[in-house]
Amino acid sequence: MLLFTPPPYRFPIVEPDPGHTKLRLAREGLEAIERITTPIAAVAVIGPYRSGKSFLLNQLLSLSCYEGFGVGHMRDTKTKGIWVWGTPLEMDIDGVKTSVFYLDTEGFESIGKSNVYDDRIFALATVLSSVLIYNLPENIREADISRLSFAVELAEEFYGRVKGQDVAFEPAKLLWLIQRDFLQGKSVQEMVDEALLHVPNYDGDKNIDQVNRIRDSLAIMGDNSTAFSLPQPHLQRTKLCDLKDGELDPIYVKKREQLKEVVASVIRPKIVQGKLLNGKEFVSFLEQILEALNKGEIPTTGSLVEVFNKGILERCLKLYSDSMSKLALPLSEQFLQKAHEGSREEVMKAFDAQHFGHRHAKRSVEQLDEEIDKVFKNFILSNEYQSSKLCEALYTRCEDKMDQLQVLRLPSMAKFNAGFLQCNQSFERECVGPSKTSYEHRMMKMLGRSKSLFIKEYNHRLFNWLVAFSLVMVVVGRFIIKFILLEIGAWILFIFLETYTRMFWSAESLYYNPVWHFIVATWETLVYSPILDLDRWAIPIGVIVVILLLYWRCYGRRKHGPRWLLPVYNNHKDRRRSD
Repeated sequence: MLLFTPPPYRFPIVEPDPGHTKLRLAREGLEAIERITTPIAAVAVIGPYRSGKSFLLNQLLSLSCYEGFGVGHMRDTKTKGIWVWGTPLEMDIDGVKTSVFYLDTEGFESIGKSNVYDDRIFALATVLSSVLIYNLPENIREADISRLSFAVELAEEFYGRVKGQDVAFEPAKLLWLIQRDFLQGKSVQEMVDEALLHVPNYDGDKNIDQVNRIRDSLAIMGDNSTAFSLPQPHLQRTKLCDLKDGELDPIYVKKREQLKEVVASVIRPKIVQGKLLNGKEFVSFLEQILEALNKGEIPTTGSLVEVFNKGILERCLKLYSDSMSKLALPLSEQFLQKAHEGSREEVMKAFDAQHFGHRHAKRSVEQLDEEIDKVFKNFILSNEYQSSKLCEALYTRCEDKMDQLQVLRLPSMAKFNAGFLQCNQSFERECVGPSKTSYEHRMMKMLGRSKSLFIKEYNHRLFNWLVAFSLVMVVVGRFIIKFILLEIGAWILFIFLETYTRMFWSAESLYYNPVWHFIVATWETLVYSPILDLDRWAIPIGVIVVILLLYWRCYGRRKHGPRWLLPVYNNHKDRRRSD
């Protein structure tokens, strides 16, 4: 259904820039096309300038020269850029109501233009149209075949995938239209077939090889092309616009009607990405094509493929980024590499299922691979940072732990070893990523230094603790519990540690003596075990023992009297009090 019908006139949709090298959009005409909501198909006529393209289009539209496209009788070209007839023909194609536009293109080889400009016009008409009428006067020249190289590349890129329903856009149906003054001799199809035969190349000329490759490709496109001949409508060509059908050559009129039927039979709605294009989408498609054609020095199929694959590439790259972003960094390098390869494989499968083109798509694949590598390098850097941050935190925690173990109130080798093992195991378990190796070396050095320092100070601190312990036991045995044997034992230990060991043993020989090992084992058993850590509970236990001793000293002996089986100190006041 048409919401808006453009007025019946022609207008440009693409026009040349002032330098006549590149093309630009003509917005006024595009606004009219954008309002069309039905699927669109385009019939474009291309060919040399002054070859009767505009007149042919008027004939196909059943319009006079004064109603339809302008026809010039001068030697310069009349049409600049690409023009469209403003009123599309409404056709029912396979049950789909389709708006068919007819496009008139600027002729090739006119004076004042570059070959690049002609190539852009040809390329744009090839991509936009559903039917491409190659209008040739008299015969097929070598230059006409060479110019088809772009259409051939398009076919090589897309046509094979169209057959497999993997559609970027279906190449235009190529219609060779040869207008000549004679009908005898070879048929047009024979002329086309003969023109597509290999040119002998005994000297291995690269240009001839290139032309022969184009011939081979055009022959492969045989099911996508048609040959048709059209005689000249009248001998007096300058008066054609003023002649009615009754005044034209009857054979021409008959063949013209046949041509209309042929064109109508091959028209198909324009399909891009498997979707029928309406007016707005057709204009967007035109903008994409024009961007690609103006992008480089010359229009190439590769540049078209890149433009079409640009959006797909961006979506696939986002798919990769989203997949990798789900990873909880840091990770081991092997796991990160494995995740990268899995995500990349998934993305490449998605790209292969959607991408445009066949041969030139390799460049898009390479570009996607390059972009994936860039994103992956960012993940590698992020992983290294997170790994360094985590391992540094674990290293600092272990370092603080070792410092705390160095200053235990009650030195314990067992407690140090337990803390050492716990720290080492937690570091091995939790530190992951590329920084682990370097931090492992630092960790081993730090733990080695801590252990050496602890062992060096351990025996000395334990010796001092035993000396202090003997003095405390002297005080306790003498003044608190008044147990003479405890005091004597404490004095013996003190004298042994302070005199005998210093007189007869060096510190090293003491620490290696079996008696000292027995003392150390006893100390370790008392100070630290999985059940009781005396270093943590020393002060609370000491307070409780002092309270109990004071209680016993003040109240227990008065109430119950001495019950010692071993000798204790006698108190004269207590004895008188008992008498």
